[in-house]
Amino acid sequence: MINEMTIETPVIKPLTQNRFEQAIIGESPQIKRVISEAKKIARSSLITTLIVGESGTGKELVARLIHHIGNYASQPFVDINCGAIPESLLESELFGYEKGAFTGAHTQKKGLFELADGGTIFLDEIGNTSLNFQVKLLKAVENKRFRRVGGVKEVQVSTRIIAATNIDLYEAVKVKKFREDLYYRLNVCQISVPPLRERADDALILANHFIRHFNREFERHIKGLTPEAEELIKTYSWPGNVRQLKNAIERAVLVEAEEWIEAHHLLRRSELSRSNAVAKTAMPLQITDNEIRFNLPPNGISLEEVERQLILAALQKSEGNLSKTARLLKISRGKLRYRLEKLRINPRVSETPL
Repeated sequence: MINEMTIETPVIKPLTQNRFEQAIIGESPQIKRVISEAKKIARSSLITTLIVGESGTGKELVARLIHHIGNYASQPFVDINCGAIPESLLESELFGYEKGAFTGAHTQKKGLFELADGGTIFLDEIGNTSLNFQVKLLKAVENKRFRRVGGVKEVQVSTRIIAATNIDLYEAVKVKKFREDLYYRLNVCQISVPPLRERADDALILANHFIRHFNREFERHIKGLTPEAEELIKTYSWPGNVRQLKNAIERAVLVEAEEWIEAHHLLRRSELSRSNAVAKTAMPLQITDNEIRFNLPPNGISLEEVERQLILAALQKSEGNLSKTARLLKISRGKLRYRLEKLRINPRVSETPL
């Protein structure tokens, strides 16, 4: 039986474009690509976007950036973690319900799609929803129409839809755990947020940012990181990504360090042992104007991933122009198109230069 459940709906006040760009911290080509793609997607107020990346990489920050540099930045940004809500409640939370629809429905309630009308709804962890719910979500994504639970009339909204997942939805489709039609409706534009281990220099920039932040919050005066701590931050793989790094700095500033943050302040003994045993998995392929350097990870890497990184590097160098990308790779445009499809690289957001 469904009972009414109240979930706080965050409505974000509009911030300037620069402030939200600054919230996504880093100087690496990978993170600059993410910001560039977000800007291009923001040009269209209604285009559906899928943000993919490991847990803790900052997918919600990217979604908020798209919203706040778009045409409707003054309108609501509403987010919901689909994986954290029981299926029996998810439908009523997203679509609302009519009075008397179920026990506890004493009044009509608008769902999150309606509350986000004119703005953005962010569906986090969309890959954790059931096939049954995905059927109901498909119509809302396709037509921006839905019925409240217990309702007869359709509700029409004008809402930008951004979804995010930390699982491979393409693989989920192949094993029948995610609907193919919904996958293609959500994946009109895709942004891939890189894990922190692929942008080691950004890890140090982030760490210093968090030190300044927590110094202010806790009224501490930590001077910074020792050289050993800096080296650890750059070489540790950070499986929890930015979220784990932030938590580590918060703990170090609040309870561990007195003046300087040392390596043993950042990670527990077991984590330090693993970091010493496993080398940093940096980007295997590094391309500059003068040379190509390849670092073979300890556990190896597939040729497909090497090809993927090479194509992404060429796309970036050519600013998304497919003809130039094909020339850089010494292949025809048709063969490039084939490889983009095979490797599930979406060049759409890169085809128009800023």
